[in-house]
Amino acid sequence: MKLKRILLKLSGESLQGDQQYGFDPEKLMDYATEIKAAVDEKIQVAIVIGGGNIFRGLQGTTGGTDRVQGDYMGMLATVINSMALQDAFTRLEIRSKVLSGLAIDPVCERMSSAKAIEFLDKGFVVIIAGGTGNPYFTTDTASALRALEIKADAILKGTRVNGVYSADPEKDPNAVKYDSLSFDEAYDKGLKIMDLTAFTLCRENHLPILVFNMDVKGNLLKIIKGDKIGTIVQ
Repeated sequence: MKLKRILLKLSGESLQGDQQYGFDPEKLMDYATEIKAAVDEKIQVAIVIGGGNIFRGLQGTTGGTDRVQGDYMGMLATVINSMALQDAFTRLEIRSKVLSGLAIDPVCERMSSAKAIEFLDKGFVVIIAGGTGNPYFTTDTASALRALEIKADAILKGTRVNGVYSADPEKDPNAVKYDSLSFDEAYDKGLKIMDLTAFTLCRENHLPILVFNMDVKGNLLKIIKGDKIGTIVQ
């Protein structure tokens, strides 16, 4: 699969490193360095980061937080993570721009497909924060939506495991890894690759999802160069 423009989905939890909360500056720099390698290959990179390392809206409801209010708090958490990643890019002299489903002057501009594509074409890494800008939607769904808006070739979902398995490989030693799956196969097997709304958006619009281990140094660049890393769903 030839990749020229990608949407990289990262979880907020992945930024924690070994910490229980927040983000690890060393992990941020590791990720920024990996992404720089892709940018150096003239790949256009947009990024969506979750906010679960700071606040997860749905879990907040168990503590009495209103769902709508909790989701907006989660969106703000993604803005904080996006700003932290932007700072890491700045230290590596990578031009980047934070756009958001929630416009927060002077931190970030409102996301629009035209604006994002314009920045990508100029060589900026575009970090898209604020989810979809609406409650009741996850950052998985935001990733699918934003990938379609910017006409990305694929979603690259960076995780802690090296692809999609028949069960959780961290809990089940007999879990089997899939190298490739169709959307229908993944759905029939009940594999939780992304939430159902996001998965349906990708399936209906023929947008491939590549799941890989972002914590293995060099993996992102290998994917860019065509190596078979992780699991492709298409």
